[in-house]
Amino acid sequence: MDPFVIALVFVSALLHVAWNVRLKTAGDPLRAATVGMLAATVGIVPAGIVAWWLGGRPALPAEGIALGLLSGVIEAGYFVLLSAAYRRGDLSVVYPIARGTAPLLAVAIGVGLFGEQLGVPGSVGVVLLLAGFMVLQQPWRAIRGDRRGFDPAIAFALATGVTIATYSAVDRLGAQLIHPLTYAAILWVTTSVVLVLWVRFVAGGDVFAGGRNEIRSAAIGGWLTLGAYVMILWALSVAPLSGVAPLRESATVFAAAWGSVRLGEAVSRRETWRRVGASVLIVAGAILLAIPGR
Repeated sequence: MDPFVIALVFVSALLHVAWNVRLKTAGDPLRAATVGMLAATVGIVPAGIVAWWLGGRPALPAEGIALGLLSGVIEAGYFVLLSAAYRRGDLSVVYPIARGTAPLLAVAIGVGLFGEQLGVPGSVGVVLLLAGFMVLQQPWRAIRGDRRGFDPAIAFALATGVTIATYSAVDRLGAQLIHPLTYAAILWVTTSVVLVLWVRFVAGGDVFAGGRNEIRSAAIGGWLTLGAYVMILWALSVAPLSGVAPLRESATVFAAAWGSVRLGEAVSRRETWRRVGASVLIVAGAILLAIPGR
């Protein structure tokens, strides 16, 4: 793969981690996510309109619009679940599990519903993913009666992974019907609207209730995730998905390291290595699952 593409994907991964760090450290992760998505919408909507205009102003198919709206609603659910996970757990645990659940779920659906066969790389990939999850959560501690072995954030992280797999599948279809930037504009607007309504009428809060610094930080985070998205689109335009997707999972290791060290989530060096090592297993599993012809 071209070194430039590799650099693009790695920078995108770093930007995505930076966005998640801002969510984790925000006073209210859901409110921060909402502000961030609103800020990003300001950037993606003009880009989507320009892409549509330069493309000859084609009629937008109803199916593509419907998929964009559906994906936007699912992604709003993703932020609700991710925020709940971050309020209860560590970045270095929640992020790897949320990101690693998606490829594992895709394999389960392929094998269970469509009768796909896993080759040796795919089978090893599943084992590595499960091993990474086990090392992160250490469920044997709960079996021994250690209450610290149960982390309520795990359920939300797993549910977040389900939403990632779901909206990714929807986006693969939608981006084939409408220019990716135009499709993203529909998606982003929908997500922003749903999140604003959720914060206002379900969570019972004010989107802009935080201080100026908090709002600025969340807005910058929104631009970071928008930058990460555009870079991935760029990479996918010149490189195959099978090469880009596994590299993108490198964000898992970055998040585990940053959370363990910079956020002080790991209480010892041994704990840091455990969390980072588990994330490496998850990334390795995702890479093996992405090998064509598994």
